[in-house]
Amino acid sequence: MRSSRLLSILLLLQTRQQLTARELAGELEVSLRTIYRDVEALAAAGVPVYADQGRAGGYRLIDGYRTRLTGLNEQEAAALFLVGMPGAAAALGLTAETSAAELKLLAALAPDQRDRAGRLKNRFHLDLPAWYREAEDAPHLAAVAEAVLHDRRITVLYRRWEAPREVERVLDPYGLVLKNGSWYVVAASSAGKSSSGTARTYRVSNILELTPTEEEFARPRRFELATYWQEHLDDFEQRRFTGECVVRVSAGLARRLKDLSFPVLLKAVEAAVPDDDGTVTAVVPIESVGNAATQLIRFGDQLEVLEPPELRDELQRLARSVVSLYEQPL
Repeated sequence: MRSSRLLSILLLLQTRQQLTARELAGELEVSLRTIYRDVEALAAAGVPVYADQGRAGGYRLIDGYRTRLTGLNEQEAAALFLVGMPGAAAALGLTAETSAAELKLLAALAPDQRDRAGRLKNRFHLDLPAWYREAEDAPHLAAVAEAVLHDRRITVLYRRWEAPREVERVLDPYGLVLKNGSWYVVAASSAGKSSSGTARTYRVSNILELTPTEEEFARPRRFELATYWQEHLDDFEQRRFTGECVVRVSAGLARRLKDLSFPVLLKAVEAAVPDDDGTVTAVVPIESVGNAATQLIRFGDQLEVLEPPELRDELQRLARSVVSLYEQPL
């Protein structure tokens, strides 16, 4: 543990040129006394570290000194793909590994390259969850990630949409995908020592219980996570829309659609030709009559459904139920 900390101090001084003892203690989450002892140990080992006195002082390395001890260990190398994604790294339990990997990468760069890398880090930031939505709580994510990395089977109690709602599954987890703040595990369901071989997608936040196992599974040789995920998205979009409706959108709503979270309606309106008064008649894909009614009723009299008749009937039913509710005294 101490050798790792000594190396971190050395790399921090090499990448940042000068740091106070308090700054080093904050970076490494140790006491000031520990930093003093560690710096003395580095000096005793022949590292040319010295202290500048005064208010603007701090520890420095002699100009021109560079260490080549920047090799990544297995965990740090595995965490490289999460550098720049602190939220995802924390969720997977890899915060320390990504920080160490990033520090070693910076230390391996020449000063001008390091400056450019620092500018990129400070001027570009990735924030994955969508607006008006918090990242999902997935308490079993770290355990799933551990199983994915080591090709280990897991037993889960999973909550799904259809009955029976809670089912037990033995899964061979192939990979994890983060989409809009939600984690999904791509896995095949196992039966005993064999695997079905058919990958499916499970929402990690819907895993209610998880039991890790020591049993390894054989990953399909030709499985590629990115390819599977794109095919999954394409298939989902094809199955998602089962019909369509015709709507008349007011000129005011048509102008405001870009500010609203309804991309399917926006795309349909943009593809249509407005009437002389600015209203737009468009054909909109829908998942189902019930789903479309609950989505479209929020636009009130700014959007009228022209077809199909069953969707108009469902909107009338919803409207009457709302009127009936608010007609009743408190």
